Amino acid sequence: MTDRRTIVVKIGSALLANQELLTPRYGFLQRLLEDIAQLRAEGTSVILCSSGSVALGLRIIGETPESAGVSDKQAAAACGMPLLLNAYKQVGHEFGFEIAQVLLTLGDFEDHRRFLNTRNTVHRLLESNVVPIVNENDTITTEEIRVGDNDRLAAKVAQMVGADDFVILTGVDGLYDRNPDDPEARFVPEVEDVGMYMDATKGKSTLGTGGMETKLLAANMAQEAGVTTWIAQGEADRPVSNVLNGMRRSTKILPHPNPLSGWDSWIANRLQMAGSIVIADATASALGGDRPIRRSDVISMTGDFTRGDVLHIYDSKGIERARGLSDFTSEELRVLIGNPDTQAEQLLGYRTKGEVIRSANLVMLDNRHLLWDAPDEIASTEEPRSAAG
Repeated sequence: MTDRRTIVVKIGSALLANQELLTPRYGFLQRLLEDIAQLRAEGTSVILCSSGSVALGLRIIGETPESAGVSDKQAAAACGMPLLLNAYKQVGHEFGFEIAQVLLTLGDFEDHRRFLNTRNTVHRLLESNVVPIVNENDTITTEEIRVGDNDRLAAKVAQMVGADDFVILTGVDGLYDRNPDDPEARFVPEVEDVGMYMDATKGKSTLGTGGMETKLLAANMAQEAGVTTWIAQGEADRPVSNVLNGMRRSTKILPHPNPLSGWDSWIANRLQMAGSIVIADATASALGGDRPIRRSDVISMTGDFTRGDVLHIYDSKGIERARGLSDFTSEELRVLIGNPDTQAEQLLGYRTKGEVIRSANLVMLDNRHLLWDAPDEIASTEEPRSAAG
């Protein structure tokens, strides 16, 4: 990548699809892509993360947003994606630029090798002056294996490419300290700690899969990667650049002053929990520096995971303390913690130090991240034995 400014723009379904007719809103696309053409002329690289394929395909298969089930939405995505890309391509050609489709699944973000391969593809498109249009591959994903919302998908893309700015275009002009329908709701122009506003963000749009809550979750991911997030109303002339230059109202979510490295950010910012472990409070307090998590530190575990999956690490009170890369599969770890007095090599058949998570693959959460609730089965674990050693 060059030193060009890079921005990721996420566009919600309600901006792209007419809510009643479920057809493309060409007027909005004209304003959006004209603005992007101007940004590109000024030397900015732009990546679009676009919702809309499911909404545009529902009419073709005879469903509505309210009636559609999972298989209906998968079929609708297959029908709607050509319509969405054709609309982008037609309008993009009017302003003299090419587009490319990048369809991703949860595994493309959670598996590090696929993450890097995807990043290389997006970088190559930008080097060729092509605008990548990223979306989740809704045709093949199910509820269990999908990202679930394009807000967090877009945040992961911003992290992936090392973007400077992440602009979320939506149906409201930004964040409020409570439901905007409340007459006493106050607009929030700038945010450092998104956790202060999570309780005020419930609910979602008719066409979309996420509301303000998912936008703040996405913004927190971007913060940790050193990316500035902007949440703004999309119905405006120059909808992106007038946000970035402060010419219209929006909520600016500040990046962390000391962002995580790319490796630590990939470990810490998860889209789905592969598995979790509980460690003793004394062990949790000792983590950091060169301190790994050893087999003898683990009180209990949940999930089915493979070596290289990221585990969420909780203390005995169910408070998440860290995240880290597992050196064992879930089957191996169950054997190790179930037989604490037997050497690991004898149990597994190969030589190992018994380090569940190496210190280099462990990220402490501190106060930087929105914490995940512990799974129900470990939410209140008493320490049954010493975790020393």
